[in-house]
Amino acid sequence: MKKILTLLILCVGGTATIAQYDQNALKVLDAMSEKYRKIPAYSADITSSLINETEGINENFNGKISVKGEMYKLELDEQVVINNGKTVWTYLPDVNEVNIDNYTPDADEMTPSKIYEAYKKGYKYILIGEEAHMGTTCSVVDLIPDNKDAQFFKIKLFIAKNDNSLKSWTMFDKSGNKYKYTIENFVKNANAKDSDFSFDASKYPGVDIIDLR
Repeated sequence: MKKILTLLILCVGGTATIAQYDQNALKVLDAMSEKYRKIPAYSADITSSLINETEGINENFNGKISVKGEMYKLELDEQVVINNGKTVWTYLPDVNEVNIDNYTPDADEMTPSKIYEAYKKGYKYILIGEEAHMGTTCSVVDLIPDNKDAQFFKIKLFIAKNDNSLKSWTMFDKSGNKYKYTIENFVKNANAKDSDFSFDASKYPGVDIIDLR
């Protein structure tokens, strides 16, 4: 569980011999990016999956994601991660413990607030075609990172043709693992406050605070 969450915010990289800048893919990606840039804040249900067909692994974890600008809150059963752009809190419900650390942005970092614009720097993109996904016809776009040495070699995006929304994305690593993230029940949240993206210790009586800053 901890690994699958960590992978959500890792930078990705790899190679592909057919990697290119596909103008048709760019149109799809730009339309998606424009849609989300107009939404100041939102929340949604998120399912994360670890799949390895060779090893017979198919694990699913459900949670909720809230995003406002560069800030986000990711709530899963085993941990909650909150990032306000300066500080990151990782809360572990099982032990009632929160770890606090400084947030140092990385240009190549993949966070829930950046997935919609990741293609703009450090990636080539290819329009693979169309596919029915979650009951919706989607454009399928592969992002191929320029970095040849990192663990991941591809991100596959499923973008709804009817409204340019991102339905899911899958990250592929070199060991045969696939990390899939699916978005459902997307809701705009015009009332989101900055304070929603910080950890309020008063709501967790007896919490053990570990400050790593």
